Amino acid sequence: MKRKKRIKSIQSIRRGERLTILILILFFLGMGVLVLKIVLEAPFYMSHSNNITLGKVYDCHQEVLFDPDATPEEYGSDYFLDIGNVIGDDSGQMTNTLVSENLESLQNYSLIFGATESGGEAAIYATLDHAVNQTVYQSFGSKNGTAIAYNYKTGEILVCVSKPSVNILDGYTNIDSLEEGSLICKAFYETTPGSTQKVATTAAALEELGYDGLMAKSYYCSGSYTTVHGEKIICHNAYGHGTQNIVQAFENSCNPFFAQLVEDLPLDSIIRAYEQMGISVNGGKSERIEIDGIHAFKASVELTDTSEFNTMWNCMGQSEALASPCQMMLWESAIANGTGVVTNAYLIDHVENVMGQTTYNAETSYGDQVFPAKVASELKEIMLKNGADQYGSIPYSVGVKSGTAQVDNGASENSLLVGFCNDPDLPIAFCVVIEDRVSGEVSTTDIVSKMLQALNSSN
Repeated sequence: MKRKKRIKSIQSIRRGERLTILILILFFLGMGVLVLKIVLEAPFYMSHSNNITLGKVYDCHQEVLFDPDATPEEYGSDYFLDIGNVIGDDSGQMTNTLVSENLESLQNYSLIFGATESGGEAAIYATLDHAVNQTVYQSFGSKNGTAIAYNYKTGEILVCVSKPSVNILDGYTNIDSLEEGSLICKAFYETTPGSTQKVATTAAALEELGYDGLMAKSYYCSGSYTTVHGEKIICHNAYGHGTQNIVQAFENSCNPFFAQLVEDLPLDSIIRAYEQMGISVNGGKSERIEIDGIHAFKASVELTDTSEFNTMWNCMGQSEALASPCQMMLWESAIANGTGVVTNAYLIDHVENVMGQTTYNAETSYGDQVFPAKVASELKEIMLKNGADQYGSIPYSVGVKSGTAQVDNGASENSLLVGFCNDPDLPIAFCVVIEDRVSGEVSTTDIVSKMLQALNSSN
């Protein structure tokens, strides 16, 4: 009897021990979760606290791009104007900027030492070249628009200009009188791509027909083309271009040629090629592109019938066709590299905390294959020939495609130029948009020339 009681007592003790061990395990697990939560979430709450100070943002040459204590006396009244709406500030007036989306990395806060008001400062080192951005901004003259350019080998965004911009040193005292678009960087927002869309349509034709098959096709341009439904596609050359092949039509940006080419292609092959490029077709799923917290609009088109005007017009970058300059630039990397694979873009090179420790380092990475490698290589040759034949004023070997986009229901036209520099020492892909461009004023060619020369001098 005593033996049984002793056994039950031992079993009871063991159950108690197991229960105690279980409670201790749960306690330490809970403590671990709490510590992890503090480590992960403290920076977020501190970055939104009024008690925290912020560090600075620097460019690739360690020139200041953001200083929370900046004054016109220290920097000059227009010092931040060229990068105002891409770098942004902590005022809360702008979102989708480098500062607004990366406040946690800028806070002068250490989990160990708390908020620091003196001593070390957090810092973001951006990839932008401030001096080149200033040159590009000034090259727009009186015109508005946007320019974005990056190294298609590494992914570093070196230029990102959007006009009109905002002078953050004004403290938003004139916010009610700012021009429309001042508080956003238009490089990341949708625009009508115009004939730059013919790059995508040429890629679709190359994928469907092959280079030799596409070169074997020729179409006649009399200045217009009438579809089977009696709708007219007008050429910018009223006298027409005569009989052309794809290389000639690409250089001439001939609408009647591309209308007939689209008519000869299966609809599903165009849709397949466009979707491979990440273009949303007919309202299909479209996820935004993210670059260090900044979101960029993703391209979209409406394609229903290759013999119908609206589908043809979408394939030439008009009607419902939309794309962001950022995404257009990214496609150029896939062509310039000859692989069909996009080099992912980034704006932040590295981040340092208040202790001077590097907490983040960017690395070159690659995205989707938007073109088959053979198509990318063939497109590259077509674009390089266009650059050599039509853009000799640009002092570098470039592959390019221009575009004229009708906007505001045809009330005005934007001028676009997308492309890449083929110089191995200057591997730059770009997209430039001039809004409401009028002949005789500054051109996209002028801006690209100044931008490439400035980047080359900055190397």
